[in-house]
Amino acid sequence: MGRALVLNATFEPIGVVGARRAVVLALDGKVDVLAETGESLGSERMRIAIPSVIRLRYYVKVPYRRSAPLSRRAVYARDHFRCQYCHKPAESIDHIIPKSRGGAHEWENVVACCRRCNTLKSDRLLSECSLRLKSTPRAPEELVWVRLAAGNNNEVPEEWQPYLSPMAA
Repeated sequence: MGRALVLNATFEPIGVVGARRAVVLALDGKVDVLAETGESLGSERMRIAIPSVIRLRYYVKVPYRRSAPLSRRAVYARDHFRCQYCHKPAESIDHIIPKSRGGAHEWENVVACCRRCNTLKSDRLLSECSLRLKSTPRAPEELVWVRLAAGNNNEVPEEWQPYLSPMAA
């Protein structure tokens, strides 16, 4: 079963919920359904379309700016599941400045890495080994959490695109 993008009353994305939760919110009259998945949930007496995009009827104040937490999955998504040293499929993450040498666990110091490159680099600095970064790591764009919440393949559904204008798929 799918997921639904939740928009505030001002049409800004504030979350992603499961299909059942989206249906319950729609049945309770708390949201307007803006797009549907084409699938439906049913009971003995009724069938209801599964929403893909829902908008809250009342504005909800969000106390903080939502961002993706630093996690293995988020690093893989940012680096397109590729090793940042050789572009082979990534299997682990690597700290550019190793934690044993005072490196921080932050977006700008962590990259996706294949097992071979991670073993070659070990706990050395880039200047001490033959590896070179293919791109400079940065904190991901503001709405990357939507891509992470979309599911395992990190593909944002087509119906969500008009509501995520700052984020290119």
